[in-house]
Amino acid sequence: MKFRKLVFVSVLAIVLALSISAASDDRKDDVNDATIESSDYSSAQGRWLLQTKRTHRVTCKKFPGICDAKGSPGPQCCKKKCVNILTDRQNCGKCGKKCKYNEICCKGKCVNPSFNKKHCGGCNNRCGNGEYCVFGLCNYA
Repeated sequence: MKFRKLVFVSVLAIVLALSISAASDDRKDDVNDATIESSDYSSAQGRWLLQTKRTHRVTCKKFPGICDAKGSPGPQCCKKKCVNILTDRQNCGKCGKKCKYNEICCKGKCVNPSFNKKHCGGCNNRCGNGEYCVFGLCNYA
């Protein structure tokens, strides 16, 4: 009975962690874009507009080299954002290929970490010989 409770709590924790990470990926706006600020003043505008700053976005679509910069999330440019197509759930393997809600992107392929022997509970967590992946945990049959 305790083992069942332990497995149930572990599964809930994994599902919760995956849903939180998926929600945080969706909330990211243009965090990966660099910003250049400049001041602009026209005499026809009022005095209070003297210090208004306009921002110009430098995107990887126009400048693909920014994806190779240090600290960039990845070397590929998808929808004006730098991404790593080997690990990004929204661009898994190629731009625009989304993984399902219960899948993660491992090596450019969408996999379900709850039942995949090669990616049990996360990427590259391989179960041993004779073990099966059950709810993200390697178990003997």
